[in-house]
Amino acid sequence: MQPLVSIIMGSTSDLPVMEAACKFFDSQEIPFEMLALSAHRTPDEVAEYAKHAHDRGVKVIIAGAGMAAHLPGVIAAMTPLPVIGVPIKSSLEGMDAALAMLQMPPGIPVATVAINGAQNAAILALQMLSVNNPEMMAKVLSFKQNLKQKIVKANADLAQVTYNFKTN
Repeated sequence: MQPLVSIIMGSTSDLPVMEAACKFFDSQEIPFEMLALSAHRTPDEVAEYAKHAHDRGVKVIIAGAGMAAHLPGVIAAMTPLPVIGVPIKSSLEGMDAALAMLQMPPGIPVATVAINGAQNAAILALQMLSVNNPEMMAKVLSFKQNLKQKIVKANADLAQVTYNFKTN
């Protein structure tokens, strides 16, 4: 099975955040790979990976990093694939990582999700994969419909909550 998505993290300390993406892809039956690569500690390996990920059939890269958070930008500089950055909350409440990903120079885009937002990164990756793929589009539509059903159920549950002055 070839991975369609590559989930990269600066170190395994990022795994508790990036697991949300892994769990989403597992639930949607989307093949993915997981690697630890550091823009600062293993720059040659990052370059080799980024330059050749598309040759291996990878379609989207999700890169999580904290602090200086150079990993997504370095990868984006060397690959033709879309890169989604996940700022990891490790210092300065994650704002340092978020700003590092948001402030990329022209020509090196990194789509950036919320701090610790790995699940949204996975959802965005699936939406990218679904553009010309009806089977994956069906997965996106089903996921979105399930989100709607959660809110419908929440409102039904809230209707059962009673207060003296509650009007609904």
